[in-house]
Amino acid sequence: MKRILAQVRKELTQLRRDRLTLALALVLPVLLLLLLSKATSLSVKDIPLVVQDLDKTQMSRRYIEAVNGSLSFKLSALPSNMSPERVLAQNVARAVLIIPPHFERELERGQNAEVQWLIDGTDANTANVMRGKAAAITQAFSAQLQPATMQPAIKPEVRYWFNPGREDLKYFGPGVLAFGMALFPPLLAALALSREGELKTILQVYVSSITALEYLLGKVIAYTLVAWAEWITGMIVLFAVFGLRLVGDPTPLLVTTFFYLLCTVSFGTMLGASIPNQAAAIQATQLGGFLTSFLLAGYIFPVENIPQPLRFLSNFVPMRYYLEVIRDAFLRGGGWPGVWHAPLALALLAAFFFSFAWWSMKDMQVKA
Repeated sequence: MKRILAQVRKELTQLRRDRLTLALALVLPVLLLLLLSKATSLSVKDIPLVVQDLDKTQMSRRYIEAVNGSLSFKLSALPSNMSPERVLAQNVARAVLIIPPHFERELERGQNAEVQWLIDGTDANTANVMRGKAAAITQAFSAQLQPATMQPAIKPEVRYWFNPGREDLKYFGPGVLAFGMALFPPLLAALALSREGELKTILQVYVSSITALEYLLGKVIAYTLVAWAEWITGMIVLFAVFGLRLVGDPTPLLVTTFFYLLCTVSFGTMLGASIPNQAAAIQATQLGGFLTSFLLAGYIFPVENIPQPLRFLSNFVPMRYYLEVIRDAFLRGGGWPGVWHAPLALALLAAFFFSFAWWSMKDMQVKA
């Protein structure tokens, strides 16, 4: 135990003296949290919309005002020297609204009046959102024109249960924290081991009395403590800067955070023990930590939308399980019944990563 604590103390001392690595450990995760939390959003606002009003009546102006009242669109008139198709082709606007002649007359006669929406479908997700917004605005406008006695047979009443304001920050802010913990702790651990292999200072460990198990435990404990410092700093940012609050019992979050940080550090330790080159270790960490966490963990899109067999690979991405817990802690507050499997899965992954690292270094000393 004394040798393990000595190894922990040595790692923390080296980290404290290396200001660049210390900045990588504490400053970059905060910058990542501040940037991505504000930059990542699925809300569609201020979409440039060009309007061509061929009716120019009071009713057409009322419809345009209804569209303008939505926060989703930013209206402007169709330039006299451009056609609607040219507006879309030259990326002047993302959509064009065309109100045909006799729009008001057909409505007053009780006939169906058609309006045309030309939507840029380059971004399929944004196009679907624009289509839904256009349909909702038109439906609300038509309801205002109906007599009071004409009521729809079924009127849905929608209530958002966990995030009534539909704030993206409550969803992406905790996700960015989980993403940062999937990137920086394994990077620090991998660099610590690969640096010793590249500079051949690992030879001092070979001739010492410390075993591979004690050596790796010291590394894992030291950088898990650093990861806790990063996590606490990130939580302070979420609370103090973004004003987020936990809901429900915080125990599942704390327990799962322990296994998650242990798992990510063990992953970096496995890479550093297997790759005695810093540049190669960084690339492996980026591929195994950054890309898989960003694409396969459900950070932006649900895991259920990932096609097979990639969806099966997401079962081995630690961030997938931690995302469920941290978003539950900030949004649902469901507690253990919904997330009990997450710490168990993370513990199994951590044991696998650490075992592989130990297997890579178990023969570093030859017993007499």
